[in-house]
Amino acid sequence: MSNSSTPGVRADTPVTTAAAQPVDTPAVALGQARSVGEVLAQSQVEEVIAELDRDLVGLAPVKARIRDIAALLVIDKLRINLGLVSEAPSLHMNFVGNPGTGKTSVAMRMAQILHRLGYVRKGHLVAVTRDDLVGQYIGHTAPKTKEVLKKAMGGVLFIDEAYYLYRPENERDYGQEAIEILLQVMENQRDDLVVILAGYKDRMDTFFESNPGMSSRVAHHLDFPDYSVDELLQISQKMLTQQNYVFAPDADAVFRRYLGLRVQQPHFANARSVRNALDRARLRQASRLFADRDRQLSVDDLRTLTASDFAASRVFQQADVRSDA
Repeated sequence: MSNSSTPGVRADTPVTTAAAQPVDTPAVALGQARSVGEVLAQSQVEEVIAELDRDLVGLAPVKARIRDIAALLVIDKLRINLGLVSEAPSLHMNFVGNPGTGKTSVAMRMAQILHRLGYVRKGHLVAVTRDDLVGQYIGHTAPKTKEVLKKAMGGVLFIDEAYYLYRPENERDYGQEAIEILLQVMENQRDDLVVILAGYKDRMDTFFESNPGMSSRVAHHLDFPDYSVDELLQISQKMLTQQNYVFAPDADAVFRRYLGLRVQQPHFANARSVRNALDRARLRQASRLFADRDRQLSVDDLRTLTASDFAASRVFQQADVRSDA
């Protein structure tokens, strides 16, 4: 549940993420395509799908579903080109899963696919939460919601933890007003905006049960599984590479043990927790190097995280306490 390309980053204000630079292909060329290969070549959608496979670890069922949706859109484009008129496919989606499982990252790729195939005009992603849509007093919610929708038009609106829009226990809550405005736009302007709702599966199920109008407008439900320890280790390697860090030869084994313990603890957030753990290891590395102020440091010194940088984690300390109990 994130506003960043790295799974799991939160923000307090709407975040707009531009899609990849559009392919400089005349619209008429895509409109003249008569084969799947021609549509793929002219839209370069396969580049986005390849990026999805390359950049995101795991998520096999999610990636398969994205390919299915891309196939639906390609075939729909060919049907239009050959004069087979039908109602445009419903593209509003529901992404469910625990924090840090890549929902925002996949939503960004989905925006690119929709844009390259001509289903949205701009292909940008606007990521918001309840606070960006719901006001605190009478007359405040409608303009807030409409302003967000205006920013999102031509692209994808990603609503994280969407179930917080609905608070039936509070009669004075204005979330229902935002929901009603969203429903109208999702129905009447679905050719210019795709809405992706996201959150925990059980809470989203309850949200849809309480808001059947919203449920009927969402065609695609994608379930984002938690990462395995092996996948989390792969994610950590990618994160370290991006930041110009490496594991020392014995450090990855210690970090694997750390992950095995951390996934069993409360509030584990998949890739987000991995990033936080790496940040704390960097902090310990910095303190370790800072303490030896007269030493001439090499590139390897500055980029290597050692086993001790991870072994000092309180996750190990808590595990030792439990084992002694």
